[in-house]
Amino acid sequence: QVQLVESGGGLVQPGGSLTLSCAASGIISGINTQRWYRQAPGKQRELVATITNFGSTNYANSVKGRFTISRNTGNMTVYLQMTKLIPEDTAVYYCYAARYGYDYWGQGTQVTVSS
Repeated sequence: QVQLVESGGGLVQPGGSLTLSCAASGIISGINTQRWYRQAPGKQRELVATITNFGSTNYANSVKGRFTISRNTGNMTVYLQMTKLIPEDTAVYYCYAARYGYDYWGQGTQVTVSS
């Protein structure tokens, strides 16, 4: 079992920056792909960023050039650095991890971009 706990969300002004963290615990060996998703009110959950066990990264077009995903391979904590935030980035952000065919999710952290 893997437990994921997000932190770092909050209220930020447009143009500001925020870094989210996702701490993994439990049996973390074998975790490969880790992702950040987000879900805005009234919208479907969307994939924001991916990092593989090889360190390859991929981003949604809407965040490319503004967000950076990274992780600590020692404890499998994954981060999402968000810059140049816009109101459309407002959502609950969820951490995801895959391990031997099983999917694990965090509880989510709210990010609100507003003046």
